[in-house]
Amino acid sequence: MPPTQILIAGASIAGPATAFWLARAGFQVTIVEQATELRRGGNGVDIRAEALAVVDRMGLSPAIRARALANNGMRFVDRNDRQRARYAAADIEKLVGSEDIEITRGDLSHLLYHATESDVEYIFGDSVTALEQDDTGVNVTFAQQPPRRFDIVVGADGIHSGVRRLTFGPEARFRVFKHHYYAVASADLAVGERHWTTFYNEPGRSAAVYRGEPGHGLINFIFHSDDPINYDYRDTDEQRRLLRGAFGDLGWHVPALLDAADSAPDFYFDALDQIKLPSWSTGRVVLVGDAAYCASPASGAGALLALTGAYRLAGELGAHRSAHEAFARYEAAQRPLVTGKQAHLFTYITVPRTRLSIAGRNLFLSSPLPKVLSRISGESPKYLHDYASQIASRDE
Repeated sequence: MPPTQILIAGASIAGPATAFWLARAGFQVTIVEQATELRRGGNGVDIRAEALAVVDRMGLSPAIRARALANNGMRFVDRNDRQRARYAAADIEKLVGSEDIEITRGDLSHLLYHATESDVEYIFGDSVTALEQDDTGVNVTFAQQPPRRFDIVVGADGIHSGVRRLTFGPEARFRVFKHHYYAVASADLAVGERHWTTFYNEPGRSAAVYRGEPGHGLINFIFHSDDPINYDYRDTDEQRRLLRGAFGDLGWHVPALLDAADSAPDFYFDALDQIKLPSWSTGRVVLVGDAAYCASPASGAGALLALTGAYRLAGELGAHRSAHEAFARYEAAQRPLVTGKQAHLFTYITVPRTRLSIAGRNLFLSSPLPKVLSRISGESPKYLHDYASQIASRDE
């Protein structure tokens, strides 16, 4: 018989998405989330290519489209707020070969939660502190709850995954420094053109504003760093000081953006790093999403990898009696997609390193060449096995 009791750590995107499919395959699923409640707002995430098929099979496409950000593309301005270039979202879609739906991380997380809350046990305000596994299961110790035993444990708890640390070792072994840090926050500012993301660049630094409908907007900062910065990723006050240290000397609307970041309840700061592991599972513990293969927010592929990884992992567990076999097939199917997305970051567009690079970027985007490239280089989404039909046929 397949395992029936599965614990998932993390309730952002990969965790609830995995739980959605596991519950429909007949597993009993528990999600533990360190935060006391789901985060609101957050950065925009792109649902495109294979991820569109996943959310459609989940029945979530209408709800996601209803909450999508109306983002017409990117525009780039100088310190005097004069537009130097723009790149329309329609051209980006042609370049990637897929429709691209942008939604805030918080909105997507809430939709996944509401799609699973009646079938999944959620535990908020708690975390996994110890894992001890044997041939038949995993004994789990929590910070708050009494210990419990599960057949399988899934780490979907992000780039700073506690499950990964407990099972695979320290984060430093698997984190690849990509020489950039970023911050995001919700902010309603009268900056830039409505329904566009406006970027202001100085060498190695980018400040951007997405201006949506009144009451809805996002700000984003990225800056280059030759070396890793030593800071506490849980200390937002320290992170805000680091951000001001990196951007405090800039003009344009940057002072107002920094003030907004100081007061935003959903402020988030981290490195644009990647996670790379030789294997995403060991014994009865497996990783999915950023915990296993963060491609960096600069890849634009976080939601794509989380949703497809969740679908493949749950689908293989539902299709195979052996957890070992399911994990191997999940990794074989998902790793080529991960490898491709980790190879392509877009910091050369959003945060050029020199003034010459900024001018070159603006000249390139203002030329006909991007439109030509978008017509000839778009890739169609790869085939995604229809686990959903398999699960439905078993339920009939």
